[in-house]
Amino acid sequence: MKQKNYTYLHLNENLDPDEYVICDYSVTTDLPMEEAADSIAAEQSTGTWTEISTLKSGIIEKYGARVTNISGNRITVAFPNDDFSIDVGGVPQILSVIAGNLFGLEALKKVRLEDVRFPKSILEQFPGPKHGADGLKDILKRKDKPLVGTIIKPKIGLSPKEMADYVYESGMGGLTNSKDDETLTNQKFCPIEDRTVAIAEALDKLEQQGIHMVHAINISTGGHRILEAADKVQAAGAKQIMVDIITCGFSAVQALAEDPSVKVPIHVHRTMHGAMTRDKNHGIAMLPIAKMSRMCGGDALHIGTLGVGKMSGDASGDMDNLRACLDEDVPYRKVMPVCSGGVYPGMIGKLVEKSGFTVQIQAGGAVAGHPGGVRKGAMAMSQAVDAAYEKIPADVYAKTHEELKAALEKWGMK
Repeated sequence: MKQKNYTYLHLNENLDPDEYVICDYSVTTDLPMEEAADSIAAEQSTGTWTEISTLKSGIIEKYGARVTNISGNRITVAFPNDDFSIDVGGVPQILSVIAGNLFGLEALKKVRLEDVRFPKSILEQFPGPKHGADGLKDILKRKDKPLVGTIIKPKIGLSPKEMADYVYESGMGGLTNSKDDETLTNQKFCPIEDRTVAIAEALDKLEQQGIHMVHAINISTGGHRILEAADKVQAAGAKQIMVDIITCGFSAVQALAEDPSVKVPIHVHRTMHGAMTRDKNHGIAMLPIAKMSRMCGGDALHIGTLGVGKMSGDASGDMDNLRACLDEDVPYRKVMPVCSGGVYPGMIGKLVEKSGFTVQIQAGGAVAGHPGGVRKGAMAMSQAVDAAYEKIPADVYAKTHEELKAALEKWGMK
């Protein structure tokens, strides 16, 4: 392909959104932006670096990507539906088209996939969440208030009994959710089946006292064993499962969501996403990942802390992720957005102000690190959520809630 011909430019062309997968990219290059955009569209559809004898008439017109807009360093590329696999829910092939070799194009310094919009014909191939945000609320009998949870700390090292005790104390402190950390799966010191049984017993004990709580067991493993892992932990009493979607793959989540034997909600962790999302000029933004996680059937998804936590991210990007979980413009149940990463009671008011009440707020260190121990740490988190729900500043609410007061004294307000 001769770049000067700009074969793939169709600027300002009005396309039927039901006939294309439409992507936004930000591009850093010394080339004219038209040439850079044309190169991306060519590389990701029908083009190559030279003229070829096998290029038949009409192929580019029918299957070639179209650059429909260039605004500053941002370009919009539309890929015809025919470029995508007819296999049900082909995420691996979708990613190879919209986020494949373009990152290695030598002529581009940096390029980032910022957003993707799928047509109905592709959306309907995917299951979406079985339970979603509303289903989790129903399970926990928590209609209006945000969910409030914990990540068991330390990340690894506790025995099944120690983890079960942690879950029980958290539930007694008022938490609705807890979860394994992303690094804990089936290590010798905490075998997954033993852990699941112990935690299920703790949850049953809480249930007998009228306390509704779920714990997400991390079943992240090889794709060929993910369903077997889900079956084992469900048989052992798991009320929720967790999958590391980047390391396991989108298809692992989809396999779980589509299988009728998987009855419990799927908590999706995004560990390792920073390898793709952290550079604001190169890689893949979290927004496309959030959209595809919902398509594949995740019931809850980590989205960041809306600019107030410890993890790298920005408030506007995290808000986009939140909307991707809750928007009603796709044919799926809503996903429960999960905010975690350096969360402590003094920041919850500001977080809920941004997120609204359909959110799951999680803290690990702020529960285990409370001066009064795990139960009082859980109470402080619950009190901070209650204060936010009632629109009372945390420092005011703390005057009559000693656990929250101790947390604010240790970590402060944000």
